[in-house]
Amino acid sequence: MNRFPRHLATALLCLGLLTACGSESDDSSDGSSDTGSEATASDSPQETAGSPEDGATAEASAGPASVEPSDATSAVIHTSEGDIALTLFPEQAPLTVTNFVGLADGSLPWAGQQDGEPLYNGTIFHRVIDGFMIQGGDPNGDGTGGPGYQFQNENDPDLTFDEPYLLAMANAGPDTNGSQFFITVAPQPHLDGGYTIFGEVADEESKAVVDAIAATETDPATDRPLEDIVIESISVE
Repeated sequence: MNRFPRHLATALLCLGLLTACGSESDDSSDGSSDTGSEATASDSPQETAGSPEDGATAEASAGPASVEPSDATSAVIHTSEGDIALTLFPEQAPLTVTNFVGLADGSLPWAGQQDGEPLYNGTIFHRVIDGFMIQGGDPNGDGTGGPGYQFQNENDPDLTFDEPYLLAMANAGPDTNGSQFFITVAPQPHLDGGYTIFGEVADEESKAVVDAIAATETDPATDRPLEDIVIESISVE
């Protein structure tokens, strides 16, 4: 008797992924903000990154391919709820790791950047779904923001969503990665092939922090935590 609801939930989840991705691609064509991902509360980790904002440097739209690749293998997300230690996968996802590291330390130019500031400092986990994932990395804090460029997916066949605590990029469809990322809290095999996995949570203490964030009370209409969960900074080691 319990099987049907579980299969129905999975079907609805996949439908939400397809529907939201289509709506966001349309929105980005005219430069408007998406928010099919966040405002409709569909269970899909997504981002739309449009053109660089007015006043941004030309380099802000170049993305991670324009800088020296990073070989960093570890990082720590310092949040208002505790630290999340990460193991990064630069060999499997070199562009994505370079992007994450560059936005974390400010070495990669992004739209609206001031004086080399890191993009992630002071942002929030704007979308949290218990049993699914926690999503952050948006400079706007509402699911509409990005770094002012997009870059391609990096899908290693050996990396799949067959376990929890994986770090991956949110997107609005193939090759639309920007700055938003998510961490899963359960296996999500329906996401395989659609989202770049570029790391994992490194230890049990950090997994407990992720679980605590995932369990926080949220607005049911937007999945945003009722109290901000802040990414204070991300250190790369």
